[in-house]
Amino acid sequence: MTTIQVITRDNKTNYSEILDEYFRLRHEVFVEERGWQALRRHDGREVDAYDNDHATYLIALDKGRVIGGLRLYPTLLPHMISETFPHLVRNQVILKGPAILECTRYFVVKERRTGRTDCRLLAAFQQFCLEQDITEVTAIVEMWWLPRWQQTGFKVRPLGLPTMIEGQPCIAAAIRVSEETLEHVSRLAGLRGSHLSRASDISSYNDRVPHVAA
Repeated sequence: MTTIQVITRDNKTNYSEILDEYFRLRHEVFVEERGWQALRRHDGREVDAYDNDHATYLIALDKGRVIGGLRLYPTLLPHMISETFPHLVRNQVILKGPAILECTRYFVVKERRTGRTDCRLLAAFQQFCLEQDITEVTAIVEMWWLPRWQQTGFKVRPLGLPTMIEGQPCIAAAIRVSEETLEHVSRLAGLRGSHLSRASDISSYNDRVPHVAA
């Protein structure tokens, strides 16, 4: 059974091996498979400036093995859209706030993409955001994600026009967090009850975000 582990600065020392596997799989997926050569690292671990204590990871595990994951990051801090891709946002008006996160580095390993792992990870994403009073999540994704999100009940609005990145048309978008979407994707995933596994010492998201003026 797939479980989704929440990893933050509060508990990441307990999950160093899982995080290391997650970073190595990110390199395998984004560099070796998708060809994002700018992310290539000699140690085979795809790690960037946003893999710091402000990041929250939702990592899909099957019998202790990482099979997918994503990273959430506060938009009140400098983040990927604001620092690297502001040109993807209409009029460069960056969506940010205490109730808005940015999602990056989403993946499911190749051998699990035809099953329910994707839906279970997306359901956990919605549940986590609802629990933390997050209302929207921004992301930059390939265009093929839009019909996939529609299929899973995600409500998405574009923030700009498609732009070529690494040979693929990509778009900045905002995902609305809602109980309706959680219920829909949970049904697709065949899930009932909580979709998250977390250590008892994890504090609430807003307690971990530094106070930064919007």
